[in-house]
Amino acid sequence: MVVGILTLTIPSSWNHHRRHCLRPTQPLIKCESGGVPLTKQAHRFFSSLISTAAVDDPATANRLIKKFVASSPKSIALNALSHLLSPRNSHPHLSAIAFPLYTKISEASWYNWNPKLVADLVPLLDIQGKHDESQALNSQVVSKLKFKERDLVQFYCNLIESCSKHESKQGFNDAYGFLSELVNNSSSMYVKKQGFKSMVSSLCEMGQPNEAENVVEDMIKNGVKPSLFELRFVLYGYGKMGFFEDMERMVKKMEIEGFGVDTISSNMILSSYGAYNALPKMVPWLQKMKALEIPFSIRTYNCVLNSCPMIMSFVRGSGGFPVSVSELVNVLDEAEALLVKELVESSSVLDEAMEWDDLELKLDLHGMHSGSAYLIMLQWIEEMKSRFRVEECVVPAQITVVCGTGKHSSVRGESPVKTLIKAMMVQMKSPMRIDRKNIGRFIAKGQVVRNWLIQSLD
Repeated sequence: MVVGILTLTIPSSWNHHRRHCLRPTQPLIKCESGGVPLTKQAHRFFSSLISTAAVDDPATANRLIKKFVASSPKSIALNALSHLLSPRNSHPHLSAIAFPLYTKISEASWYNWNPKLVADLVPLLDIQGKHDESQALNSQVVSKLKFKERDLVQFYCNLIESCSKHESKQGFNDAYGFLSELVNNSSSMYVKKQGFKSMVSSLCEMGQPNEAENVVEDMIKNGVKPSLFELRFVLYGYGKMGFFEDMERMVKKMEIEGFGVDTISSNMILSSYGAYNALPKMVPWLQKMKALEIPFSIRTYNCVLNSCPMIMSFVRGSGGFPVSVSELVNVLDEAEALLVKELVESSSVLDEAMEWDDLELKLDLHGMHSGSAYLIMLQWIEEMKSRFRVEECVVPAQITVVCGTGKHSSVRGESPVKTLIKAMMVQMKSPMRIDRKNIGRFIAKGQVVRNWLIQSLD
């Protein structure tokens, strides 16, 4: 086991963050989308560290680390460490404590050695210039796993993926060299497949899709058939860089290899076009999806509508917005209007989000970004109007719109979708209100909603 000395140089930037992090009005921290959310206990621990850092007292900080690990359950301690090791750590000014915290955790009686944690820690140490510590951890892993080839390749796979996410170029190059050597020297097909898979994905993450495509060719030479995973990564790697000709070439290559274009690949392509404001290219692709009977998904809506600046200005603004699909199309520019028309002509996403029976009509907006929730709401209202026009239509006892409470939002507990839906309800003078028993949804009696919608048709 690597023995670490729990000494800590306090970054001067900690004092800058003191007031923000210690405000009692923010019991839940702000987390980047996709980051590791913090428990309340870990948040209090970080707040304590920041307060001690304000008086430049490393001895107290080290004492708090020791106390935290000794008094915390395994899950709480590992949560704090995982948060610090995340590339989207919302406390980057605390990253200096990651190694002393790891060292103290590794001494706990409940700790089981985990090479994945080491793989996440090494690139952070390299970025901090702690090369001796990172090399010592690397050597420890190699020593423990040298006779376990599968476990060793998994470590290097985790390591290059972690280096790519942290954008540690030197760490990535070193890990890539070790992994490449291991793959080339191994006779195990499992080792080759896992190694090539991580090499391709990590090269794309590092902005090197051309090199990743070369690795795909090496796979073929080594008798390893590329999977849809590798081809998708290369396709998206080119797309994220704006190399659309290469991305479209990869689509043809996938088809030649027997992998038809599906919803996931299509969403990658749409996202790539949208990132470079290539809205006119998105329309033919949506039409191609329909022609090939490739179903739209919630992510399809998200990819397309997040790329529409006028729609995003509506849902993010404080003013009013169109409250019907036809009104929306009339105020959009030609490119955005065409995209909206292509989306609404396919009702598959609305059908999947909506449940309609005698007891309840429920619309579930989970997974939708604000632009998607907005358009789906407009489609849903039109669908209700269409059905309620028919006298034989059975009116559900209750109507519910589920939008969540913001657990997965960039600011935990603040749901942009809920805020949007509330604004829409107010502007349309809808009878639906927030459920007092579940603040993540809007409810109303079915007959009341029907009457409101019928009156709006008059």
